[in-house]
Amino acid sequence: MASSHTAFFYGTLMAPPVLHRVIWGQSTPPTPAHASLLHIRPAILHAHQRRQVRHADYPAVLPSSPSSSVRGTLVTGLTDGDIWRLDIFEGDMYERRKVRVRVLEQKDSKADEGEGGMGDLTAKEEDNVEGDEVEAETYIWVAPASHLEDEEWDFREFVRDKMKRWVGREAAEMDEGFQDVDDAVAAGKDPTGGRGANGSITRQLEKGGKTEEALGAAV
Repeated sequence: MASSHTAFFYGTLMAPPVLHRVIWGQSTPPTPAHASLLHIRPAILHAHQRRQVRHADYPAVLPSSPSSSVRGTLVTGLTDGDIWRLDIFEGDMYERRKVRVRVLEQKDSKADEGEGGMGDLTAKEEDNVEGDEVEAETYIWVAPASHLEDEEWDFREFVRDKMKRWVGREAAEMDEGFQDVDDAVAAGKDPTGGRGANGSITRQLEKGGKTEEALGAAV
């Protein structure tokens, strides 16, 4: 049975369409069964800071003082194949490391459904309370700090003004890191079998196998 991974995302991958584009090869899961394989929750990473990467749409995260924190998403149910794709997508400016994050729970059960159904992710931090601590992996910036701006990266701004260039109509004209993943998958380099459009899990689901068996293969 393949491993199951938990990851903390703090930048463009907080947006489900971008995450799906990396691991599925398209901005929406191929089927509802595929969508059910992932569980996404708001979370917070303490003792780190998030900064804008110069001349880019995405941020970096660095270890920082205990008073600093970064809000993002905790994603469970990621497979070895997903992590393989994500490592390629992030590139050598980032290093995947283990961290401990806290799940964020809504004070009010009525989540804001703005920003294209991503209300939990764009809600104000004071509208959440910290819950369980969870071990996860995240991508830490290891390139020179001179490549970073001093200011914080803004997820709301990315969703509102820039995400369309990643997964919208304009996406076909831009790479944004997807091409390296697509090329590696097309070349058959995935050592895990994967679960993208041509991956082993997709083939199992398309053959009409039991959902329970497909879910088992995913973890």
